[in-house]
Formats: sequence, structure tokens, C-alpha cells
Amino acid sequence: MSGHAPIPDDSDAHLREQVVLSEFVYEGHFIRLKRDLVRLPDGREAVREYVVHPGAVMIVALLPDGRLVLERQYRHPVGQVMLEFPAGKLDAGEGGLACARRELLEETGYRARRWARAGIMHPVIGYANEFIELWFADGLTSGERQLDEGEFLDVFSATQDELEAWVRDGKLTDVKTIVGLMWLQQWRAGRWSLSWQDEPDAGR
Repeated sequence: MSGHAPIPDDSDAHLREQVVLSEFVYEGHFIRLKRDLVRLPDGREAVREYVVHPGAVMIVALLPDGRLVLERQYRHPVGQVMLEFPAGKLDAGEGGLACARRELLEETGYRARRWARAGIMHPVIGYANEFIELWFADGLTSGERQLDEGEFLDVFSATQDELEAWVRDGKLTDVKTIVGLMWLQQWRAGRWSLSWQDEPDAGR
């Protein structure tokens, strides 16, 4: 039996659910809660409740000495300060790279000379449609942070070895950051590639 997951195609029809009715039951500052009535593959009906999220980006920012830019930020839902790569949600109509540039500058003060999009992840598929684009940033220059009102976080740097040890020891548990670390490991080992693009405004 092959260890590879099948490529989705029409043969997935026996797994798909069809939406019968859909309604928003809560609309907050940036997330909304939706309730769908769906028809299951066997014809029965079920209710699906999930968070509608605008999407986000995360940035693996590489310092000249090889260290990574990290943040310490209090996350209210889990009630603790978390270790994370810089990240933030997309504004309406905003592209991934534009968001990555903006969030890196606002949260850390860094600008990048070149960027590479590594891919996309869906961190909480059981109860949200959230997606996070993963970007790498290189050729960093430092500047002043531009934190949003009410935003408090510390910026620091760490080595890849330190991040790996923190994951092993349970000090780093943020899933998006762990995925970013995996991408970093594979890229630095030469197993995965990145397509870099120069920052058009780098000379400004």
C-alpha cells in the first residue's frame, strides 16, 4: 500500500458534503462564526459550525548571522506568552506578500531585501477555514517598529538549534512556528527549494 495521499479529484465525491443552508450566527471584530446544514455522502444531514477567518501570513525572517527573528506575545485564548515567528492577519483585499512586508515592519521594524513564498497551511481544519501563507525574508535591515494600538510583544533572535530544543522541551508549541521551522530545516538541508524574489522597494 502506498504511503502517499491520493491527489484529490472526482473520486473524492464519496467523501464530500453538500451545503443545504448556511448562516452567520456571530460576527465579531475580525472573525465570524458560521453554521451550515450539510448533506452527508449517505444522504443524511448534519450541522457544521466553524470560524470564518480572513487568512494570515507568517514570516521566517533570516538575520545575516543565520539567526531567526522571533516574538514573545501573550495569547489570551491559551492564557500564556507564546514563542512565535512574526505573523498577522490579512487586511481586506491585501495580498500575501504585501501583508508579510507590512507585518514584519510593524511588529519587528525589519525590512527585507528579498522574499520567498514557501506555501500555505491550514492550522485548525476541524473548526475554522483559516489559512496561513508562509513567507521567508532575507537581507534584513532594522528600523523602528510600528505596533498597532493595544499590541504588546517582545522581539528577539534565536538559532535553529535553539528552536528545535524548545519544540522538543515543550517551550515552543505554536503550530505555525513549528511548520515554519520544519520548512527551514528542509530548505537548509537542501531537500526543499525556495524561489526568491527581490524586494522592489529595497533601494529606497
